[in-house]
Amino acid sequence: GPLHDHVGRPGVVVVLEGTTTDPRDGVATDYGPGLGWPEDRTTTHWLENRGSVAAVEISVDVVKRV
Repeated sequence: GPLHDHVGRPGVVVVLEGTTTDPRDGVATDYGPGLGWPEDRTTTHWLENRGSVAAVEISVDVVKRV
């Protein structure tokens, strides 16, 4: 996906299938099924699927209700 930040919307991601690569701060980290990561106000990143299998994940952002 496109480069984005999580200012004002912290979140968490869990990978269900495949592998998702999170290039953040110059380091590309691969996450497979069952693994995930937090996203806080300092997170600026994008996600990639560098594999041949579709990556499926649950991504939840917490936003202020208006």
